[in-house]
Amino acid sequence: MLQLLDENIWTVAGPQVRVLGFGYPTQTVVVRLKDGDLFIWSPTQLTPELKTAVDALGPVRWLVSPTAMHNLFLGEWQAAYPDARLYAPPGLRQRRPDLAFNGDLQDGPGHPWSDEIDQVHVTGNRIAVEVVFFHRASRTALFADLIQQLDPASLKGWRALIARLDLMTGDAPQTPRKFRLAFTDRKAARAALARITAWPTRRVLMAHAPPVLEDGQAFLTRTFAWLRG
Repeated sequence: MLQLLDENIWTVAGPQVRVLGFGYPTQTVVVRLKDGDLFIWSPTQLTPELKTAVDALGPVRWLVSPTAMHNLFLGEWQAAYPDARLYAPPGLRQRRPDLAFNGDLQDGPGHPWSDEIDQVHVTGNRIAVEVVFFHRASRTALFADLIQQLDPASLKGWRALIARLDLMTGDAPQTPRKFRLAFTDRKAARAALARITAWPTRRVLMAHAPPVLEDGQAFLTRTFAWLRG
């Protein structure tokens, strides 16, 4: 259930999502803004228990998906919170025409939460544009798919081999090989990375990896050294 990370920011582990037989952990982050409204990052499965816990924190106002691939549970959150506003990253409107979006995630400020949460588009990748967020008060960066780490014990046979070759089962979270190869505009990606690594990050929360709770800025610098080379 909800785990308090710092003042006004919580995490919750969702169910594993299977893609081509690979089990991916899921995680949602809940931020309570200064006005009391809740910002929900990468909504995971909304169980009755989770809804009760979220409702106790405040009104759900903003629902955001960090990439077009993080869309599986958006419909149930929108149904449960019809007054919340759903924002789409690049590509999600086309992937989910069944959802009613209220806005698009742009690069940089200009959003209702921008006084408290920064965001950067990491572009130039054929797989997806990822919107990386930074909660200033807790110094927490939020990553969806650009950094991953799967439990090797959860994989067997050819899937274990593929995951290892894809750099998803190493000793530390890192960028999967398929994402590295999918960057066609590294200049744009490096420009985005420069903005991200300038944040005074303490923690890094990832949808598909264990959290990094200290020295987050140094972790991000190390993790993306391959892109700067």
